[in-house]
Amino acid sequence: MAGIYIHIPFCKQACHYCDFHFSTGLKRQPEMVDAISQEIILRKEEQSPDIKTIYFGGGTPSLLSKEQILSVLETINAHFEVSLNAEITLEANPDDLSLEKIKELAQTPINRLSIGVQSFFEEDLQLMNRAHNQAEALSSIQNAKKYFDNISIDLIYGIPKMSEARWRENLEITLSLEVPHISSYALTVGPNTALRKMIDKGKVAPVEDALAKAHFDILQRVMSEAGFVNYEFSNYGKPGYFSKNNTAYWMGESYLGIGPSAHSYHQGVRSWNVANNIKYIKAIENKSLPLEQETLSVNDAYNEYVMTRLRTMWGIDLAEVEKLFGATYVNYLAKELPAFVEKELLEKKGEKYTITQKGKFLSDGIAADLFYIE
Repeated sequence: MAGIYIHIPFCKQACHYCDFHFSTGLKRQPEMVDAISQEIILRKEEQSPDIKTIYFGGGTPSLLSKEQILSVLETINAHFEVSLNAEITLEANPDDLSLEKIKELAQTPINRLSIGVQSFFEEDLQLMNRAHNQAEALSSIQNAKKYFDNISIDLIYGIPKMSEARWRENLEITLSLEVPHISSYALTVGPNTALRKMIDKGKVAPVEDALAKAHFDILQRVMSEAGFVNYEFSNYGKPGYFSKNNTAYWMGESYLGIGPSAHSYHQGVRSWNVANNIKYIKAIENKSLPLEQETLSVNDAYNEYVMTRLRTMWGIDLAEVEKLFGATYVNYLAKELPAFVEKELLEKKGEKYTITQKGKFLSDGIAADLFYIE
């Protein structure tokens, strides 16, 4: 079975930290929705017809109307076999989630909302140039809970001048709302973002690794005490509420990425669409696929496996490594892994190696050390 990711490249305004592909000009939104539906049809033979997850990401998918969402889903249903219990997620910003909008979304097959709160404090929201305020963040979640059971909240830590006390309060507010899933990311500063320019000009304090690490340690402790499972580095879910869409990515399953800049993966082949709205729409209108692709080497596929699996609770499975990549890679890992176990950065259970609490914040570096370099 596979998943479908739909990239909606529109936002009301640009967040200062964002380096995803999007446009704040919304006039081409109807054309884009039509093009997305056409791309689905053009690529219907590319993946398994059996679909278990659909994910509207962006950008800001909550800018779509109920009719536009239904149009895209009807196209998917006409050309794929969507599982009866498929997870269908829509990313949403709090300022879009009026009670009326939530009621409309509840009338569609959407059954999971991922709400981009980032912080419950005005100072943080203004620094990041978010379009919502604290009151909208709170009311959107409280109203969404009346119609949706499966809700995730996004939070950002490591924000300059965010004290440990304020970060704890962010988490306390989140837990008081009783949602079953939380995604939390360290603030990163992309090279072409407004935040990078503000830091370079001295208008904003630089992002500090030590602060992010302190916030991460608090996050781990608070979420564990609240009964959440840290099933992937940045994701915390109550049992039964892990994101099926994201888990499929980390487990190397196939997915079809639709829309400008969207990535796809199937049987060792990765492809990505042009990150330009006009070029994307024109290509699709001409029945041409605006994408590039590459076939991963065995070595690249192994390195990617190590990177993604070490971020998860499932870890590296030596039996699986041998099955997927061969004896060379198992022998390499058998030689390299014990040193990380000795340092208590990894834990060994049978043939599986998982990251320890001590190693979690270092997981990307540990993975890099385990890459196979030819």
